[in-house]
Formats: sequence, C-alpha cells, structure tokens
Amino acid sequence: MNKFLKQKETVFALIGGLFLLLAISIWQVSESLAIFFYILSYITAGYYKAKEGVLDLYQDRSLNVEILMILAAVGAAVIGHWGEGAVLIFIFSISGAMETYSLEKSEKDLSRLITLAPEEALLQNDDGTTEQIPVSELQEGMKLLVKNGERVPADGTVTSGHSSIDESSITGEPIPVEKTEGDDVFNGTINGSGTFLMTVTKKDEDSLFRKMIRLVEEAKQNRPPSQQLIEKIEGPYVVGVLIVVGLMLLSPLVLDLSFETVFYRAMVLLVVASPCAVVASIMPALLAGMSTGARKGVLMKGGTYLEVLTRAEAVAFDKTGTITKGEPVVTDFYVIDENEEERLLSGIVSVESQSSHPLATAIVSYGRERGIKNGETVIETEAKVGLGVIARTDKHHYRIGNARFMNDIPAQLEERRAEWQQEGKTVMLLERDERTLGIIAVKDEIREEAKQLIQALNRRGTETIMITGDNEATAASISREAGLTSWVSECMPEQKVKEVEKLKEKHETVVMVGDGVNDAPAMARADVGIAMGSGTDAAIESSDIVLIDSDLKQIDLSFRLSTRLRKIMMQNLVFSVAVILLLIVANFMQNLNLPFAVIGHEGSTILVILNGLRMLKE
Repeated sequence: MNKFLKQKETVFALIGGLFLLLAISIWQVSESLAIFFYILSYITAGYYKAKEGVLDLYQDRSLNVEILMILAAVGAAVIGHWGEGAVLIFIFSISGAMETYSLEKSEKDLSRLITLAPEEALLQNDDGTTEQIPVSELQEGMKLLVKNGERVPADGTVTSGHSSIDESSITGEPIPVEKTEGDDVFNGTINGSGTFLMTVTKKDEDSLFRKMIRLVEEAKQNRPPSQQLIEKIEGPYVVGVLIVVGLMLLSPLVLDLSFETVFYRAMVLLVVASPCAVVASIMPALLAGMSTGARKGVLMKGGTYLEVLTRAEAVAFDKTGTITKGEPVVTDFYVIDENEEERLLSGIVSVESQSSHPLATAIVSYGRERGIKNGETVIETEAKVGLGVIARTDKHHYRIGNARFMNDIPAQLEERRAEWQQEGKTVMLLERDERTLGIIAVKDEIREEAKQLIQALNRRGTETIMITGDNEATAASISREAGLTSWVSECMPEQKVKEVEKLKEKHETVVMVGDGVNDAPAMARADVGIAMGSGTDAAIESSDIVLIDSDLKQIDLSFRLSTRLRKIMMQNLVFSVAVILLLIVANFMQNLNLPFAVIGHEGSTILVILNGLRMLKE
C-alpha cells in the first residue's frame, strides 16, 4: 500500500481529490472560488491521463479512451456541472493509478533479474594475486575468487573450496545448494558462508543469467493477440462513440429537445461508452500470470505463449534429457561364468574409463559402485561407429558393442539380449580374446516428474507424443512406461520438424518440449516451444518458454496458469462489456446521472484490475 501511495500518479490523483473536497465544501460560500479549486482538481488529477491521451493521439494518430474522458469532463464543466466533471477526473485518475501500480507490481518479478546482475569479478592471477575486473571482460578459463555473501559473477565450475549457493534467482527454489569441487555455479546466484575458487566456462553474454535477462526484455515487449485486437479496435470504437455524440448534439435542430439535456446525456455517454474496463481486462492479468511463472522458474518470451498454452491439443517431447534424465545407468549385468564376473568387469571398466561417452560413463560408474578398480592398462582403443569399441590392454583384447560387432554369441546371451532390448534397454555384448563372455544393459531412467506431467496432460485430453532419434524398441518401451499416447522413433532433426508439422495439420495448437540442438528446429516450428534450462543455447534461443530449473512440473504449472488466465480474461471481458451496455441503456432511458455513470464505469475498471491481480497467486 505504501508503494501505491508513493507513486507520482497516485499523489497527483490524491491532491486532485483534496482540491475536489475543498471545492465542494465552499461552493455555498463562494462559487467562483469553488470553480477555481475545481479547475485545480481537473489539472492535478487529470494531468497524467491527459498527457497519456494527447501523446497517444499525437504519436499513433488514433483516438483513445483518455480523450473520451477528457471531453466528457470538459463538457460537464461547459454546462456548469463542475463537480460531476471533477469527480469523473478524480475517479478516472485513481483507477489509472491502480492499473499502473498493478502493471509495475507484475513486472517487478520479471525485471528483478536485471538488478541482480553482478558488474565486477575478483580475478585470481597465476601468481596468486587478485584484481577486480568488469564481468564484461571475463573469458573462458579465467580463475575467479568468490567470497562469502558475494554474487557469482559468471557461469563456471568450482575448482577448490566449498560453499552453499542461493540459486533462487535462477531456479526460484529458496533452499541453498551445496557446492564442492567439480560442481557448476551460475552467474547471479549468491554465495553463502564459504569462499571458493572457480573457473569461468562461459563469457558473461553467454551465461544462463544473461539469457534469462534477454528473455525478460523480450517478454516485456511482446503483447498477446487478444490485447493487440483490443488496441486495434480501440481507435475505431472511440471514433464511433464520438460520431454518436455528434449526432446527439445535432438532434435538437430537428427534434423538440432541450439542448442542455441532450448535451448532458452526450457527456454521460462519453463516460459510460468508454472501454476503460475492456482495455484493462487483459494486460494486468497477463503480466501477473507471467510474474507468478517467473517466481516459480518459468520464463516466457511473451504473454502470447501463456495465453495460447491452454488451447494446446498436442504436446510433443524429445526423449533424452526431457522425458528421461539423460544420465544412463546400468540395469543388468550377466556373465556366463560367475567366477569371471569381477575380472571381466574390471577389464571392461578399464577400457570404458578412456571414453567420455554417456554409455561408457554409466559402465564406469557401475563398476565404481561395486568397488571395481581399473585392473588393466589400456594400450590402445578404436571406436567403430554404430558398432562399439575395440581395445587392447596389457593383458587382453576386448570388443564391447552390439550383436553385429561380435564374432559369436552364445545362446544364453542371445536370449537375454532379445529380452532386454524389448524392455527398451541399450544392450552391449562383452567379448574378451575372441570369446563372448557376458552382456550388460544400460537404460536412461524416466524422470518421475515426466510421468506425473504426462498423466496430467492425458487427463486434460491432450495428446502426448515422444519424437526421438532412438530405435523403435527403446522408444516403444519408454513411451509405454511414461504413459505417452504415441511415439515416433529414429527421427533426424529435419524429420522432427516434419512430425511437428503433421501434428499441426491435426491440431489447432502444438507444443514441443526439448533440450538439445536437434530439438531447436522442431521447437521453432511448434506454436509454443518449451526448453529445459539445462539445455543447449540453440534450444533456449528457439524456445518460447524456458524451464529454468529443468523441472517438468513447471510445464503443468504453466498449463494451470494459462487455464486460469483464460478464465479471468473471459470474466473481465464479459463483465466489462455487460456494464458498458447496461450503463448505455440506463443513460438513454434518462435514468443515469453523471456521478453514478462515473462510479459505475470506473468501478468496473477497478474490479477488472483487481480480478486480474488474482493471477499473482499460484
């Protein structure tokens, strides 16, 4: 409330209200002095709205609701109804101040990031000395010292030390995250009690924080279709009202009517026909919804996407890193001779530790969990694309790969291979010295929140599809386990775009969710593209909505916000139009005077704004 009262627009409106009270109180004593105070009330309370109306008229060459209200107030003064005109200006200015306040309040969470960006970093030189440098000069590989309580100045990796980091500016989660050597830290987050050394992995302009700020700037400039439509018809509508008012003023020339009465009714019409509440039906609610999303880790490049999301009839997902965790784990390991199990695994771990491939990483992690160490020295390795890897150690020769890569496959291994592949697992046979001795299966686990999201979408009647480059067996298994409606397997990036286009032929609105470079074209083609915050730069740039914390539950939140926004917008539009029609009818029946017209008109505007602000609550 204090912030509302401190707004200049509010202050001017309240001063105008004070002059209005003075004028009313001394009217019986001195009409001329009262008129003087009425004029002061007109000027102070009406300053901001008059300025806005005239500027819009000059810049856009189109009439607007502010002009209607100014004309109505001036018209009331012309026929001696100074008090009614001043009341009109005062209430109009108060509702305008409320709208400005609500928009600023909603934008606060969106703009908050910009003020959090650190400007300097503490660079540690090779000789151990430190110096302050602007973050704009940071380069990849630089060493930075981050002290307790400071903001992390760049995206990077902790190289020494440990601390707890407040990542709420990025994820929206208030609980600090523990960071030790090897962990990633992000620009704009707050270091807790510890001091640590970090290595910069991205320049300032490429950091996740800067991307978020760019998204915020785009969002503030982007206006949804419904608001654009209202703004488009506002000018012609105002012209229509002025034409009707003009005809009313001419009617005493041909009809036996009092000009003063007709003029008064014309001024009332200017007030009640003004579409202030209609204009305020969309943006306050929309910005409030975007603000709530931003607080919960959902950044939208514009209100358009929040508005259309509720109309989505199909949601397409990438598999790896979206539906699945993108971190394969070993699910099964079998060796024909149990006595050879640990020795074979030790050799396999030795070979795979030379590779950074996700499948190799999964095998090495599995070995470490079982206490297996590298038991052999790897002399050479050779990767065979689409097949596997050949390796020679100081003790044996190995082949690790698919069935086409093996010299011979024993029946008991072939049986397991077929069974595990049907379960959607990636299966690798293990050969040592030209004898296939074992088999290992790896699977990328499904995110628990992915199952929950897909169930929620299915309950909404939304078609859920997975579009993946993986093989048919894996795609089918993952889809069934996740509860998806359908799937398309073995898709190259260009094929993903075609699949999205096929969906758009069947459905009004299609959403694509992904995280990789190969998902970017499909996300750009969809009506709404949603990217994981941990995804690639290309995916984030191509998307319309970014899940900062890469949490799929945020998609369900976005759908709920969109549905709620649509309901509130419809409530506002129906209510505001109904009030306008009711007041117009009452005016032509000569049952409405100017003060009640003002109260009815501006009251509806205030109620519409307050209803829109309900979007600030989740």
